[in-house]
Amino acid sequence: MKRLRYILVSMLGVALLIGAAAVTVAFAHEQKAAQQKTFVGHVVDLACYVGHGSIGEKHRECATTCAKAGIPLAILDQKTQTLYLPLAKNHHAPANSDLMPFIEKDVVVTGSVIEKDGMKAILLEKIEAAK
Repeated sequence: MKRLRYILVSMLGVALLIGAAAVTVAFAHEQKAAQQKTFVGHVVDLACYVGHGSIGEKHRECATTCAKAGIPLAILDQKTQTLYLPLAKNHHAPANSDLMPFIEKDVVVTGSVIEKDGMKAILLEKIEAAK
C-alpha cells in the first residue's frame, strides 16, 4: 500500500512539473500587444549601414555578400529614418530569406512593430517592392 501511494504521489508530482513547464513556455513566447504598421522602407545590411553608413544601389553587391554570410538585413523607414530589425513569422527562422530579393531596394512593409530595450523590430506580414 505504501508503495502504491509513493508511485501515485510521484506521478502526480511529475504531472504538476510538466504542467508548470508548459505554462512557463507558453508565457515566455507571449508577445506584448504590437502596433500594426505599413511603411515604405529600404532594405539594408545591418553591419555596413550601422558601421559606416553604406546604403544604395552601389552597395548592393556588398550587401548581398554580407547577407549570404549571415549578416542580418534591416529595414530603414524612409519617412522617420527608424531602423527596424525584421522578424520572420516563424520565429525560429531568420528573416533574411524573405528580404534577399529586396537588398538595397525600396519596399512596402506591413507588420507588427515590437519595441524592447530600445530596439525596434517588425514581425513581417507582407513585403513587396515599392512602386
